Amino acid sequence: MNALGKHLLMELKDCNREVLNDLSFLKKLLAEAASEAGATVLGDSFHQFNPHGVSGVVVIAESHLFIHTWPEHGYAAVDIFTCGNTVKPEKAAEMLIRELGSKNHSIIEIQRGIL
Repeated sequence: MNALGKHLLMELKDCNREVLNDLSFLKKLLAEAASEAGATVLGDSFHQFNPHGVSGVVVIAESHLFIHTWPEHGYAAVDIFTCGNTVKPEKAAEMLIRELGSKNHSIIEIQRGIL
């Protein structure tokens, strides 16, 4: 089955609560995860919430990586959407699981643009 893109929906539980609230760490991590997957980073936009939590996106030529964190619950929701066949979103997912210290995670894969 040929699809235009692959969308990974990640549930990351039991993460390191400190890093989930570290804006600079998360910006760097998502950019590195995109590069690890073979994507071309175009830019980013992040926001630090008060008293805690971060939302951010790294825009890639092939689509995006998005994160929302709830440090108080040790939880992060991540979307990785890539178009084409050259980028390996699984590599980005593995890196995020490892670096966020998720001890309980799941990934749902959706094929997008099945024509």
